[in-house]
Formats: sequence, C-alpha cells, structure tokens
Amino acid sequence: MSTDTSDAGEGNGNGTSKIDVRVPNRLLEEIDEEYERRGYTSRSEAIRDALRDWIDPPTRLSDETLEELEKSREQREQGETQSADDVRERLGLND
Repeated sequence: MSTDTSDAGEGNGNGTSKIDVRVPNRLLEEIDEEYERRGYTSRSEAIRDALRDWIDPPTRLSDETLEELEKSREQREQGETQSADDVRERLGLND
C-alpha cells in the first residue's frame, strides 16, 4: 500500500491522504453498482463512509432486543398496550 498525503488542513487533522488499495474486480463492480443507488456522489465517498463505519461501527440491536421489540409490536397491534398518557391518568399522575 502506498500513500500520498495532501498538505490541505495540515496541523489540524483535516488533511487527506491518498492510498492505493487492491480489491478483487468483482468487489469493485459491486461498489460501482451500489454507490450511486445509495446516494453517494463518488466511489471514494462511499468507501470513506464504509471505512468510518469500520472504525466506529453503528450501534446494532441484540437479537434479544429485536425479539422484545417484535413482541411489543404484536401487543400494540392486538390492543394489549396502553398509552403513557392513559396510564398517567389512571394512576393520577397528571399533575
């Protein structure tokens, strides 16, 4: 891997570096098929975003939490839930 560093923003951590990375042709084809569909203006923008997610992955819900959310949705759809306002009123907490 080689790098080429730009002086822009040097000293404040906002400069950029160009890196050469080899990827399989099929992966590059998939990136090219996807980046515009996902709203990116360039291949580089999409890859930078993917690298950011690799460094700081988005929060993922556990399987247990997802199951509990599904139960909650089912209870709501079956009318087994009450709104917070209804519960406050029933308990006399609307002061």
